[in-house]
Amino acid sequence: MFFRSLLILVEVVFITVLNYYMASSYYSLDVLYCLPVIQTARFAAIRDEKNSENFTLFFVAMVCAFAWSLAEAAVTWPSFPISAVLMNVVTRAVTFSIIARVIVKLWKDRESSRKDSLTGLANRFELTKSLDDVQRQSQITGNPYTLLYFDIEYFKIFNQAFGLQTGDDVLKQLAIVFQEATKVNDIASRIMSDEFYILLPDMDAELSQKVAIRICGAAERMFSKYGWKLTLSYGFVSQIGSQKNLDELIQMARDNKINGKHLEA
Repeated sequence: MFFRSLLILVEVVFITVLNYYMASSYYSLDVLYCLPVIQTARFAAIRDEKNSENFTLFFVAMVCAFAWSLAEAAVTWPSFPISAVLMNVVTRAVTFSIIARVIVKLWKDRESSRKDSLTGLANRFELTKSLDDVQRQSQITGNPYTLLYFDIEYFKIFNQAFGLQTGDDVLKQLAIVFQEATKVNDIASRIMSDEFYILLPDMDAELSQKVAIRICGAAERMFSKYGWKLTLSYGFVSQIGSQKNLDELIQMARDNKINGKHLEA
């Protein structure tokens, strides 16, 4: 966070210096002040820190507005009116704040269209898109990829016994297990109530089963921690190229379903 803030500050100073030296020419770099604002808005949307988001966006908008207005006034100082400087700061800060808000909204909408609303994992759309990319790469390299399928045994009965809120808590905690067990290039997704899928690029069936068994073990420990009498089963399918679509791969993974409770990592 500190490094990111320092980077934005350096960027504002750099733009201000360039803008000051360009002010007496035909060239204008004023629009570049939008860049730090856009970057801050994007970071705020990704981190989704609602408590600090308003302050951060307003602060960066004010810094850019001050930098722009002071550099502009410095060119003709002291003939540039103070009232004009203050007015420019206010109008530009408001404009930058509005731009930041729009960027945050657009970015959050973009992210929400790709994520499962409950767990934050990839949804079906994102999994399909990622599968297309992985299959294309597999076609070129000849390396296999694997789709892992996970299912919570008797989850519907659990929901009926303990309520939907507790069921949602189970899904959220399980999503954390998947996130902690996967690498950056792996795609963990939830596309049905209690069914999760993990797409593993460049991984064959043998290695993928080891990953699945490790995840089942972590899930069992998590279930035990919260006193939830649940188990996790898994299935898998490994392929090369793009001969199968997502629905076909899902069915194949389900057909290879294995109860992970009695397996050891």
